[in-house]
Amino acid sequence: MMQEILLKTTWPEWFGVFFSIFQVLLARKNNSNNYLFGIAGISLTLYVMMQSKLYAEFTLNLYYLVMSIYGWLYWKFGKQQSETKISETTNQEKLITAGIVVGTFSLFYIFLTRFTDSDVPVLDSLVSAFAWAGMWLMARRKIENWILLNVSNIIAIPLLIHKELYLYAGLTAFLFIVAISGYIEWRKIIKSKSLKVA
Repeated sequence: MMQEILLKTTWPEWFGVFFSIFQVLLARKNNSNNYLFGIAGISLTLYVMMQSKLYAEFTLNLYYLVMSIYGWLYWKFGKQQSETKISETTNQEKLITAGIVVGTFSLFYIFLTRFTDSDVPVLDSLVSAFAWAGMWLMARRKIENWILLNVSNIIAIPLLIHKELYLYAGLTAFLFIVAISGYIEWRKIIKSKSLKVA
């Protein structure tokens, strides 16, 4: 079984996963260079998702590419021309986040059911909707990004297994664990900064 999985795994999958692991570990450590590894991993993942007919995931990765460039610039420079600090979402950002989830799910679902041969339109749309919102929050350095990304991860694991993308399913399980520790790490950073202010 394992040998068969390894034989089916393409080089773009291996390298896409390799770069993605480094990206998320650097993000967990609050290192803005995480985006550079992300861009490399995303570029390879675009190819894999198109080959697997995961069209919403493909579009999601295009979005990741744009948000990775935006996120790297925002983390580095932000509005004050210095690195943006980790913070919690405001009420307005929560509304925007909910709008991103509902809006992207609706758009993807309509597109996938009407214009593609997708056999998993609901799951593909849900994974992408929560990930779009989570990535927007990460680019703005909001701690809640980890929660939304993990909702996406939970849905993505069985979807990727269904598509026989076992390496990406394993990566997603790993990302789930890292997101939990990332949330804890970022929470500590927020607490330590609020203690310094007090």
